Amino acid sequence: MTPIKQWGVRARVMLVAIVPAIVLALAMITYYTQARLDDLARAYADRGRALAHQIATATEYAVFSGNREDLQRLLTSAFAEDGIRGILVTNASGTPMASSGRLDPPPHVIPSAGDGQRTFSGTIRFHAPIVPVRLNIDGLPGSAPAEPSANVLGTVVLDISTTRLDAQRNELIWTGAAVLALVLAGSIALATRMSQGVSRPIRNVARTVYRIGAGQLHERVDVAGGGSLKRLAIGVNEMAERLQFVRDEMAREIADATAELRARKDAAENADLAKSRFLAAASHDLRQPMHALGLFIAELSSHTHPPTTERLVRQIAASAESMENLLDALLDISRLDAGALEPNIRPSPLQPIFDRIANDFQLLAEEQGLTLHVRPCAAWIVTDPLLFERILSNLVSNAIRYTDTGRIMLAARRSGDQLRIEVRDSGKGIAPDAQEVIFQEFVQLDNPERARAKGLGLGLAIVRRLTQLLGHTLSLRSQPEAGAVFGITAATCAPVAVPDAPPLERAPGSLHGVRVALIDDDPPALESLTTLLRSWGCEVRAATSLEALLATLQAGPPPDVLISDYCLPGHDSGLDVVTEVQLICGYRLRSILISGDTTRDALALARSAGLPLLHKPVRPAKLRALMQRMLAASTEDTDEHAEG
Repeated sequence: MTPIKQWGVRARVMLVAIVPAIVLALAMITYYTQARLDDLARAYADRGRALAHQIATATEYAVFSGNREDLQRLLTSAFAEDGIRGILVTNASGTPMASSGRLDPPPHVIPSAGDGQRTFSGTIRFHAPIVPVRLNIDGLPGSAPAEPSANVLGTVVLDISTTRLDAQRNELIWTGAAVLALVLAGSIALATRMSQGVSRPIRNVARTVYRIGAGQLHERVDVAGGGSLKRLAIGVNEMAERLQFVRDEMAREIADATAELRARKDAAENADLAKSRFLAAASHDLRQPMHALGLFIAELSSHTHPPTTERLVRQIAASAESMENLLDALLDISRLDAGALEPNIRPSPLQPIFDRIANDFQLLAEEQGLTLHVRPCAAWIVTDPLLFERILSNLVSNAIRYTDTGRIMLAARRSGDQLRIEVRDSGKGIAPDAQEVIFQEFVQLDNPERARAKGLGLGLAIVRRLTQLLGHTLSLRSQPEAGAVFGITAATCAPVAVPDAPPLERAPGSLHGVRVALIDDDPPALESLTTLLRSWGCEVRAATSLEALLATLQAGPPPDVLISDYCLPGHDSGLDVVTEVQLICGYRLRSILISGDTTRDALALARSAGLPLLHKPVRPAKLRALMQRMLAASTEDTDEHAEG
């Protein structure tokens, strides 16, 4: 039901006009009807008592003499009265002597003296005592009136029907209802006429204001009447004129601003395209020399040097690693913002990720005097395991960097069908006003001097983007000097059967005797990677083009592993190299693609072909681990083909 405060003017006028009239009419009709009903009830009761006393007086002698025949004739004659349902006469001891009609319900106890009245359904019952009357002296009239005796001879019980009384009562009620309906109809008619005269001008103003609000600023109110209504109409018209003028001015300003915004948008899009081209070119051009530099440093580090040279090699390696970290972080941020990274979401066990985190960071934590505790977890979650491991690595690395003493814990706990993975530390904590800022790029709260040893300020920014990409929930709970708890919430799933890997045919970590075919159009990168692979014991055949590589493969046994640059001169690509070499070998070859291209297309094509793609600069440890896993995996009789 709509509240009264939301009613319109017309409804309120009608309410004010109708309610008082209805209330007054209802009160008066109720009062007079009730008074009339009370009068009818008293008159009916008086008639019943009078009839009962008349019968008692008439039956006095018959009761006194015990003449039942006269008593019955008297009762039969009295029963002819209108509305009488039954009459009963008893003696002083309550024994019935005569009756006429029917008493319903039958009387169980008959009062021996005194008048009485009881009401039943449709019946009123009266009791009247039968007493002897003392006559005047000698029984002659004319002297003192007769007086009743104190001795009771019997009792008269009289039942009178209330049908007539009920009919009169209903007639009065219906008459009152009819009068009330007439009053209501008259009140409504009067209120309608009054409301039309009061509300019509206001409703006209309301309709015009509504149209003006809908944008029809040409609408105007007809000025009619006088007083407040006239001033209201004039004010609405003036308001509409001012609004129309302001709208025209705003439309002109919006058109000018839209043109300026369009020009700025075009400029921003052009700048974004230029930035994308720059990043693509910088990615390739920077990754190529960094790739070769990293491989040269790895090869240089494998040799024995004097202490001074050894120190310089370590410093060069540390600087190169810092440059690689910065380049990787910048390009990761760029790929995430551009949507070029496509996650491979699938059911993944959590414990292997925890094991790798423990192996990677246990020594670093101990070097800083910290305890790293990784709580075992047998749960499976729906995620991309590589990207999820990157998230946890960034969080654990960040916790170690900003914790001076104490411990760091990596643990998980269930919450319904969700799993919350937490990285807790006992470090300095983060103030509430800084808990949003730390997820921005290049933000380091305790590193205003931008010391390289304290990181780049991109780890948490990458964490936030990766959790959004994977559909996980990232949370932070921290207080100053009370440590911090970073939480990742992911959906759990049932474990999936994973086939056991076959036993290795060579010593773990050994690549001795592995035949590698290598192609890269960048001579320094080709030379550095060739030298690195040979330092691992591999037999390498290298070339800068597909034709040259195919020529070297004509003689000698086929390779065990193929490593190819993704982008090659002409129309060849790493995928073409893999296809051509596999045709020569006659079997599916273990192949690795290396690329300085970080766009989505390169990664998508490599995944569709089922080939791993490493981005330059390639870290030697990552390349070696990938080769070892590929050589340990089961292939389709590769060794038999190689021997042939």
